[in-house]
Amino acid sequence: MRCLITGAASGIGLAIAELAASAEDNTLVLVDRDPTVHTVAEKLRSSTAIVADLENPQGATDVADAATKALGGLDVIFSNAGVMANGPLEELTLAAFDRTFAVNTRATWLIAKAAFLELKRSRGSIVATASISGTHPTPPAGAYSASKAALKMLIEQLALEWGRYGIRANCVSPGPTDTALTYNSFGAGSAGEAAGNRAYREALVPLRRIGKPEDVAAAALFLADPAAQQITGVDLKVDGGLSLAVMPVTGRVPGFSLDAITA
Repeated sequence: MRCLITGAASGIGLAIAELAASAEDNTLVLVDRDPTVHTVAEKLRSSTAIVADLENPQGATDVADAATKALGGLDVIFSNAGVMANGPLEELTLAAFDRTFAVNTRATWLIAKAAFLELKRSRGSIVATASISGTHPTPPAGAYSASKAALKMLIEQLALEWGRYGIRANCVSPGPTDTALTYNSFGAGSAGEAAGNRAYREALVPLRRIGKPEDVAAAALFLADPAAQQITGVDLKVDGGLSLAVMPVTGRVPGFSLDAITA
């Protein structure tokens, strides 16, 4: 597969790139605003790097064009680049709100739109990284949650409108996952409040573990694979079952003890 992967310098994007590169028939274009994406590309087989800031509308369009030219076509877009603006909504700046939507939501549409003819030609697919925060409001990340909810609807819309051309569009929605973005909140090996927060989160996850970027990458590669050719418009949760615990934790379900899921 000829793959375009955004946010590929670290975290989930890097894990997607590494897993995709492990297959001999895959060629990759890796995109990130961080220049270290060049180092990543040098280490991975059949990879080309592009430094771009997807907050810039022209940058998002140019990325699709450059990837198509470098790969001789395009089969899969892994739209993974994302940013977070923490803070109460009443204090959030307009610039921070707009940037969150520009990177987390708009960039996926712009890249997909620019690559439409190539995806139509290859009967390709789009896999976007959303979040369970797009389903469950997550203070103090109101803009992030809203942008991921919008991203999920965008993917459903693309799946519906472009299905006639054989183009599939799906999401993966991670729960708590160890990345640079989450280290200060609950990262592995963290101390103090972050360590306590990690233990608390682990206790609420039915599988009792914080996710790894590789967990999300495996789900993303599955959705992109031709073996998933009849799957489109889905949001695949990769959260260790955390979404299942929302009602028991918050609703105090009669006859159900919280100890049953946190013990």
